[in-house]
Amino acid sequence: MVNLVAAQKPLLHGLMKLAGIKPHSIQIEPGTIMSFWVPSETIIQKTKKNKKSTTTTPFSNNQCAISPKSTTKPDPNKPVVVLIHGFAGEGIVTWQFQIGALTKKYSVYVPDLLFFGNSITDKSDRSPGFQAECLGKGLRKLGVEKCIVVAFSYGGMVAFKMAEMFPDLVEALVVSGSILAMTDSISTTTLNGLGFSSSSELLMPTSVKGLKALLKVAAYKKLWFPDRLHKDFLEVMFTNRKERGELLEGLVVSNKEATIPNFPQRIHLLWGENDQIFNLELAQNMKHQLGERTTFHGIDKAGHLVHLERPCVYNKCLKQFLTSLHAEKVQK
Repeated sequence: MVNLVAAQKPLLHGLMKLAGIKPHSIQIEPGTIMSFWVPSETIIQKTKKNKKSTTTTPFSNNQCAISPKSTTKPDPNKPVVVLIHGFAGEGIVTWQFQIGALTKKYSVYVPDLLFFGNSITDKSDRSPGFQAECLGKGLRKLGVEKCIVVAFSYGGMVAFKMAEMFPDLVEALVVSGSILAMTDSISTTTLNGLGFSSSSELLMPTSVKGLKALLKVAAYKKLWFPDRLHKDFLEVMFTNRKERGELLEGLVVSNKEATIPNFPQRIHLLWGENDQIFNLELAQNMKHQLGERTTFHGIDKAGHLVHLERPCVYNKCLKQFLTSLHAEKVQK
């Protein structure tokens, strides 16, 4: 029987290419490969001889071939925007409504974090810091020298780490539905409040019932899909379960280990006002902790999936912040 979600992937891929981005995989280091969607104009075809040769990684059943293409630097007239996905979907699935709205004025890069899409590693490190390190190195290999990072949920924690590790690369951050770090106290409080016993139970459902429970807490309005579609989504989107479970374990840090970096970047918190996973109180507390260079904007009638639930409003707010960054540069 045809998987309806998998069957839609070629259509989504086609729409992304029409929007001006194409897939490209690069080796970060031996044993670690990350897949990106990058601006079409940055991809350079190699010679026919090179086209025939690909490199695959032997350490995973989900083998990923390194693209027989190279890339050049982004268009110097377009600021680079990097879109980092959350835990329940790959990059272009998460940001499908934002990509086309941004590619006219910005060079858009959409990575798949490790163990999402075709990004894999044989390293044992499962921390957000390792994700951030690989992502920063990958962007550098793609010729990106400066970028604005837009991140959601799990991707937000990776983005904060990347901004801390690569302050010369990350110029500014836009974060939705995320926090600086998942401390054990925040994890316990959040899960208890939502009625889940673990992050894996919430974020890696194994049944239609579990997926419906996740969507119920993630969205402001009740989303109805036939059970067949839920089953197909589970099969396609929740792969690499062992490794993703380890990512969730590597996410939690003790309250004593949690620190608040002194970020030099401008940070904008763009939030669904009805977010049940990371609520407005957490967002406002984080704004206070991050200091005066951090701004906040709430979008009403939207939950954790604010960018999917109210994409037009989200895109408008996002573009306003991006425009303000350009205005600051001009004034300087």
